[in-house]
Amino acid sequence: MPDTKDARLLRLFIGESDEHEGRPLYEAIVLKAREMGLAGATVLRGPMGFGRSSRLHTSKILRLSEDLPLIIEIVDTAERIESFVRAAEPMLGSGLVTLEKVEVVRYGHDAGLE
Repeated sequence: MPDTKDARLLRLFIGESDEHEGRPLYEAIVLKAREMGLAGATVLRGPMGFGRSSRLHTSKILRLSEDLPLIIEIVDTAERIESFVRAAEPMLGSGLVTLEKVEVVRYGHDAGLE
């Protein structure tokens, strides 16, 4: 990601059991982001959640779910995020996609800390 403070945060809300071409959807999305040279992607796993269907997904012991909620977060420039969304659209079935304007405070590492 070039030196810029203005960026976009893309969030994709999907289920852990969602797939694309025989592999987990979260994996396909992260690999696509990497292939397209985006700044980075992180997959977050939620212990509980529900979506449009209002069906509760939880990791509680008594009600073990194999479809926990996942959030994929990707931050990059507006142009690169828009291009990625167009490329990823065919992968997405149901789910929620949000986009926010964010300010990047720091990206990378300090050479003196290695």
